[in-house]
Amino acid sequence: MKPVPTRIVSLMLGAFLLSAFSVLSGSASAKEVNLTYSNFFPPSHVQSKLAQSWCEAVEKRTNGEVKISYYAGNTLVKAAQIYDGVVTGRTDIGMSCLLYTRGRFPLMDVINLPFGNPSGRFATAVFNELYDQFKPAELSDTKVMFLHAHGPGLIHTQKKEVKTMADLKGLKLRSPGSVAGMIKALGATPVSMPMPEVYQALQKGVVEGAVYPEETNKGWKMGEVTDYTIACYPTAYSVGFFVVMNQAKWDALSDGAKTAIQAINHEWAAKHGAAWDESDYEGVTFSLGLGNAMIGIAPDEALRWKEAVTPVFDTYLEKTEKRGVPGQEALKFLNDRLDTYNQGNFESSYL
Repeated sequence: MKPVPTRIVSLMLGAFLLSAFSVLSGSASAKEVNLTYSNFFPPSHVQSKLAQSWCEAVEKRTNGEVKISYYAGNTLVKAAQIYDGVVTGRTDIGMSCLLYTRGRFPLMDVINLPFGNPSGRFATAVFNELYDQFKPAELSDTKVMFLHAHGPGLIHTQKKEVKTMADLKGLKLRSPGSVAGMIKALGATPVSMPMPEVYQALQKGVVEGAVYPEETNKGWKMGEVTDYTIACYPTAYSVGFFVVMNQAKWDALSDGAKTAIQAINHEWAAKHGAAWDESDYEGVTFSLGLGNAMIGIAPDEALRWKEAVTPVFDTYLEKTEKRGVPGQEALKFLNDRLDTYNQGNFESSYL
């Protein structure tokens, strides 16, 4: 039997090693990754249910490569610490409100202004468009999955009907972050506290009302401890929420997993925006069913409110200028998109 030439043996050995390396590489890229997701919304809230369904979609579409343990209701990281918790790795993924870390997100604070927010769908779409347009450095220490924002934020009070700015004078109203500036401009007294503490604060009389979207009347049961919704839509604001991931954990994912998750993110941004509007309707129904009332503000009075909150926009522009971020451009972007919406021509890939 003739010996096999050395050159052929080398080629066969090389082919075997290359094949083995390919198998091992494929196995490594499909290695199971286990992550944690923290959210302050209670498990029963629609925004919490959507977050959980996002986790399930990620596991399914990555074929089990990425599995996520979901923690709702402040059980892993508290609302105000979630963003920092993601940065430091206390939680791998987190959803919370940008206003809970006041001053940290100067450019994106534009969504929280009393610009006359018409809907959660609009606010969510524009909030994501703002991020895509400006890519603010303030969010660069995490991997942004997507953003969303609630529907028209309105004033809700206990016992006292409010029909004019004079009726607001001195009322203690829970107001998150920079929304406090709007409440102060209207003559009320802002009190800062995270949403999980508001029900008890209203129940005990620590505050006499709060500002929030209609969905909160049912989603957080706030309709049980308030009596009136003050429907002044020209000064309606929104609050922006983030879903972010630890940058190192994101970088460690396979390319296939990243592609799948990015597609899910786009879908879920629209789902969250739609859910805000649907739950606003449910919140109104829930509140009225308890015997609460909605008070409309006369057009002339509403114009007075709109003029009164002008300094809130000035403050935003001053703060962003000092921080060296393009606040004026961001506000113009928001107003231009609002004009398009009001003209009935609004379209967005985030709808």
